[in-house]
Amino acid sequence: MLAKLKALLTPATTETGDELSDEQRLRIATAALLVEMSRADFSENETERDEISRVLQRHFSLEVEEAGALLTRAADEADASVSLHEFTSLLHNNLDVSEKQRIVEMLWRVALADAELDKHEDYLVRKISELLYLPHSDLMRLKHRVLGELDTGDA
Repeated sequence: MLAKLKALLTPATTETGDELSDEQRLRIATAALLVEMSRADFSENETERDEISRVLQRHFSLEVEEAGALLTRAADEADASVSLHEFTSLLHNNLDVSEKQRIVEMLWRVALADAELDKHEDYLVRKISELLYLPHSDLMRLKHRVLGELDTGDA
């Protein structure tokens, strides 16, 4: 309990003790939401984890090792968090609409990576979309875009 309170009151730092840049904080928040998505159906699997790595590499132009390190840090942050709000508020306050839409698209990619959309995954992506203040029409358009790419093999 005290550790969580202390973590909330102290600035986030890197492994070397340096304070994280805004870009690093946004990357961790994005990756933490993707980690939460992979856990939403209570069966975190390698397919979803591989998809998270792929979308992080693509979105942030990372090497495999960098994406792995980001994923590890994000999983730790997700484990320590008490709600999605700490991630979504950071993203909402620092990203424009198109960047938020890109995050929701990445969430759909992770949710659909195992070719099954669990009701908990569907709920979570809807909730995150609401917390990012995106309209429902964007949510559905992005879902259908990802589904269309999966059907044609373009994903």
